[in-house]
Amino acid sequence: MRFTIFRCERADHDGWLALRAALFPHRDAATLRAEMERFVARPDRHAQFLAIDEEGETMGMSEVSLRDDPVPGTRSGPIAFLEAVYVVPQARQRGLARALVAQARAWGRTRDCTEFASDALLANEASHAMHRALGFEESYRIVCFRQPIAD
Repeated sequence: MRFTIFRCERADHDGWLALRAALFPHRDAATLRAEMERFVARPDRHAQFLAIDEEGETMGMSEVSLRDDPVPGTRSGPIAFLEAVYVVPQARQRGLARALVAQARAWGRTRDCTEFASDALLANEASHAMHRALGFEESYRIVCFRQPIAD
């Protein structure tokens, strides 16, 4: 499978929206689109990369941000943070995620970042395996808790 990767700078890209909807099925389209608009409005803080196949279909994406806040397990700042990576099932195991993540890492390098970080839910073993396969090393585990203040 041949694909082209490019930086997406349009919040109205339907292929990007479709991939985000597949990755975040619990979020509605309006919320996803609002996030996309926020990302493209700050190209100094966010970058999105899309992979398009020979037929023009959007097959994968990566989203990266510049974080100044402390990122667990890192030692420097700012940090290039892989916020999301998704490849459609029929295009997996072909190096597409690796290429998309490489674009995100390269973007971080242009922002003078010395570390590239990411996260995954504790139970998401598939994501853990993908991160390890892409050269990430586990640096920190956390379980967060909450409770309402009002009765």
